[in-house]
Amino acid sequence: MARAFVFPGQGSQSVGMGVELAESFPAARYIFQEVDEALNQNLSRLMFEGPEEELTLTENAQPAIMAVSLAAVKAIEEQGGFALSSMGEFVAGHSLGEYSALAAMDGLTVPEIAQLLRIRGKAMQDAVPVGEGAMAAIIGLEMEAVQAVVEEAAQGEVCEAANDNAPGQIVISGHKSAVERAAGIAKQKGARKVQMLPVSAPFHCSLMAPAAERMEEALADVEIQAPNLPVVSNVTAYALESPDEIRHRLVEQITHPVRWRESVEYMRDKEVTSMLELGAGKVLTGLIRRIDRSIKTAAINGPRDVEAFLTELHEYTQEQDA
Repeated sequence: MARAFVFPGQGSQSVGMGVELAESFPAARYIFQEVDEALNQNLSRLMFEGPEEELTLTENAQPAIMAVSLAAVKAIEEQGGFALSSMGEFVAGHSLGEYSALAAMDGLTVPEIAQLLRIRGKAMQDAVPVGEGAMAAIIGLEMEAVQAVVEEAAQGEVCEAANDNAPGQIVISGHKSAVERAAGIAKQKGARKVQMLPVSAPFHCSLMAPAAERMEEALADVEIQAPNLPVVSNVTAYALESPDEIRHRLVEQITHPVRWRESVEYMRDKEVTSMLELGAGKVLTGLIRRIDRSIKTAAINGPRDVEAFLTELHEYTQEQDA
């Protein structure tokens, strides 16, 4: 069974995430301690206890979501007695999840990733004054139709496709007035639903150029190692192994759309039949099912999920050996 491991992005956070992992597995507790020390902040307490409005701040949410993903990885490795990379073919992450994927495959250390995500979150928040940007989810139109919508809506402002999440589920981003125009046009063109998103900045569009410049500087200061498994890039929707290209694409990722649908299809076409979401929530699990229901999915974000995965793995190995 060809398997891929996928890592969630911003929006998956919730108060209480990771607490059961920390209570059950020493390796998970160590990840939270590493992140707290790297950021000189008790981020784990914020994850476990809230308040939610503070956890949701981009500069907190990004390293926090990564920490829960890595805690799940280390819990599996600790209980299973193997490296996660030995059980899969690819890793991929949605936006910041690509950093989690890279850390899970030893491309960067956990403290390095935590510090980079703190910088990334702050840079993305600071790139556009609050209230000037917006994002909206368009449900029921395919990418070609959405591209026509954003071009019509721009009128000299920025309005761009930001996330190609699944068939008929595309997020747009840009100047608030342009995104609001696009929402109206999309409805006229037959969108089933258009929902303005409760985000603090217009991510994954050209307005994020100042954040991309800041990340280029930050990434220049760290040494990226070749990951233990290929990382499927948000920008290219194909697998990367070269540290130099990974660095380059992580910078581009800030201003380019997340090509999640194509990334899942790429892995499927490479004969991946199972995708496991590691970390907070089940957002990617739901998107993968919308993209291709034949792909087996599971979300691993607590002790019971870790146990279920290891049991299934043991049973599958026994079947193969029989």
